[in-house]
Amino acid sequence: MAQLSTLHVMEQTAFERPAPTFDMTSGQRAILNQLRLSAMTCRAAARTDLFEACALLTMDGEDAKRTFVETFIKCLPAAAQKQITWFAPGTAELSFDESWVMRCLFCIWDNETSNLSFLLKSRITPADRRYIGFLLGRISDQFSQI
Repeated sequence: MAQLSTLHVMEQTAFERPAPTFDMTSGQRAILNQLRLSAMTCRAAARTDLFEACALLTMDGEDAKRTFVETFIKCLPAAAQKQITWFAPGTAELSFDESWVMRCLFCIWDNETSNLSFLLKSRITPADRRYIGFLLGRISDQFSQI
């Protein structure tokens, strides 16, 4: 009688995609850590409607940076229609979601609009792309001095 061989059953976590890796400057790491800190503080906050949030934002003031980041963090899960994974500040690795956000910011800084459009289309609902793009642009403006 012939012996049957079976495939090894992999754990569920073995199917997770690793985040793309890339080099970041210390300033870019600081931006990522700012996003992570904001994600920690916004974790218990109520979710915000993206359209209303963008309409309420002001372009000036001392709190502009914090406001744009917090609004982006609060609205991203609804726009992506999934829970977003943020690691603790200072963690060397990036989650896939963090890598996606940083790639979007790099596209804005490098004026790569076609790549940014692709990234937004790959994860964000059509109705929310404009607003998420707006928030990413404002975050990019606020951190452009780094």
